[in-house]
Amino acid sequence: MSIWEQDKLLLFIAFVIPGFVSLKAYELFFPSQRTESAKQIVEAVTYSCINYALLFWLIAFVERSSIKASSSFLYFLFYVFVLFVAPIIWVWLWKKIRTSESFQNNAPHPIQKPWDYVFGKRIPYWVIVTLKDGTKIAGSYDSNSFSSNAPAEEQLYLEEAWVLNEDGGFERPRESTEGIIILSSEMVSIELFSKS
Repeated sequence: MSIWEQDKLLLFIAFVIPGFVSLKAYELFFPSQRTESAKQIVEAVTYSCINYALLFWLIAFVERSSIKASSSFLYFLFYVFVLFVAPIIWVWLWKKIRTSESFQNNAPHPIQKPWDYVFGKRIPYWVIVTLKDGTKIAGSYDSNSFSSNAPAEEQLYLEEAWVLNEDGGFERPRESTEGIIILSSEMVSIELFSKS
């Protein structure tokens, strides 16, 4: 007996692939500690079953219609949607629900770290980072800047380093600045100021 036999391969594709697509999409929307794929089989099968339950009415309609006989290409596209697109749509909808204000009043936020929450919004900021030795680094976090996300260690790339004036305000960009990378092991705090 081999998993590569046609009937077993089809069962694997049908009951594991949509769930894995959902799990991987969830990891993209809500970064967290990664789990080995082998340990996610039960979850993948569960999410695949949820996918089929939500699409049961549509699958039944397509199977009863003449689409299979009249257009094998449309029939193929439908199952590509069922296996690969719909699982991502469910995760996207779940993200919208979980991050809604009404849901937040009754449940914990799905994003585990404030770092990922703040920098995941990709909003431009003026930033002042205080290092362990008390040094303050100022810069511009904008469209060409980057911040790591979970499960990676927090690191921050500011596309421009700035000089602070005596009052702690942003005076001017440092000469010939190409940005600065700051490691989490050196950071104590980060202050964010609106650019608008």
